[in-house]
Amino acid sequence: MPEIASLFLASELLIGRGLAVLAAWALLNLVVSGYFVARTDRRHEPYYFHGMNVSWGLVNAGLACWGVLHLHFTAPAGLQLGELIQNQLLNENLFVFNTGLDAAYVMTGFYLWALAQVPGQARPARLRGFGRSLWLQGGFLLVFDAVMWGLLHGQGQSWLGLLA
Repeated sequence: MPEIASLFLASELLIGRGLAVLAAWALLNLVVSGYFVARTDRRHEPYYFHGMNVSWGLVNAGLACWGVLHLHFTAPAGLQLGELIQNQLLNENLFVFNTGLDAAYVMTGFYLWALAQVPGQARPARLRGFGRSLWLQGGFLLVFDAVMWGLLHGQGQSWLGLLA
């Protein structure tokens, strides 16, 4: 029977790698959109698109840092299999919940885009820029969270044999 501590550390490693991907995405948004937002006219859609991407980059960087700070590099003393599985299910559920939020972000992007098409709408460029950013950010996060859930779920499924 595999040692519970090694299973715990494998789970932490998987989450840590996911956080590294999220941090890289955040950095990419901060650098690329930070560059373009400073060089774009405020009256046009790209300004709002890149401005929103910078905001998402800050939030994602904060979440990645928070997650890394909460990683464990050693298993807690006396860790039991039930606690390990409970922690695994908590992480899986977190990513499933986030996947739902991500779908809502994408749908909100479609709503903003449609709202921008209404004749006489104030600041349609802002609505379109924000909508495009929500498509991009929500789409990336949807794939990211779904993949993380799938990886964690597969990992957790491989542990079910230990319960017998």
